[in-house]
Amino acid sequence: MAEAPLIANVVGTAAALCSMTSFAPQIMKIWREKDASSVSLRMYVVTVTGFILWTAYGFLIGSWPVAASNIVCLLMSGAILTLKWRFSHGDRRGSRT
Repeated sequence: MAEAPLIANVVGTAAALCSMTSFAPQIMKIWREKDASSVSLRMYVVTVTGFILWTAYGFLIGSWPVAASNIVCLLMSGAILTLKWRFSHGDRRGSRT
């Protein structure tokens, strides 16, 4: 029966890594193109809210892996929201040559 916790930990770790890294391509694309017009503001507001709630849940149940992975996801999705705001307001400082 010791295999069940090991399998659960491996699956949980894989899920956390996939969730955390899933935002990197979008962040890189927005930064490289200096354009976030295709990013849904509503979707990322809901996503950030969800990660805030998941982080709170992790702390409430005393699960640092849940809290920590969701803090990383919160920071990355928050970065996308910040870039959406920045490039939606005509601020293209990074595109100067």
